[in-house]
Amino acid sequence: DPIINALINKIAFSLELSKIEIYILEDLNLNGLASPDGKVFITRGFMDKYYSGFVSAEELIGVVAHELGHLALGHTKKRMVAYTTQNFLQMSLGLVISRIIPFVGNYISSLILKLITAKISRMDEYEADKYATAVMLKIGLGINPLVKLFNKLENLQNDYKHSLTWLQSHPNPSDRILAIKKLNDCWSNNRNKNLKI
Repeated sequence: DPIINALINKIAFSLELSKIEIYILEDLNLNGLASPDGKVFITRGFMDKYYSGFVSAEELIGVVAHELGHLALGHTKKRMVAYTTQNFLQMSLGLVISRIIPFVGNYISSLILKLITAKISRMDEYEADKYATAVMLKIGLGINPLVKLFNKLENLQNDYKHSLTWLQSHPNPSDRILAIKKLNDCWSNNRNKNLKI
């Protein structure tokens, strides 16, 4: 797509990269993914929403910037290590708890580790959002595409309003919007202060 391609080239130039390749994952869900080998994927579902006019090119680029954040911050590799560690800890913790509370030790250890990994995953999402916000500001798109995208996702995913936040791997879209707006305000204030000096 020429519009998306132009925006991706703009990101590549701003990050001093020769090019950024984006792959399409044949999945109808709305998602972006970063793989441990450094590839960024956008699902077919997101592309369909773009071609139908539901998502703008700038909003789709916000997803790309977010996934680049996961790569730049090492989240994908960290998750691979965390998965192995989690399995070991779940087995060990399950054995210890089973000695105290027979038959349910594995279930309790699994729940404890799910809570911990969900919390870590939400922190990673906020960090990737911060990276995406910086990229979007750097290339001149601002935060509006990210804010609009999360508003749309929140309207599509009403189950967020009814589920327990501490069990989710991603923060609520409304919380992400607030965090992005705070970042923008903070960075704008710092730019204004620098202009006065």
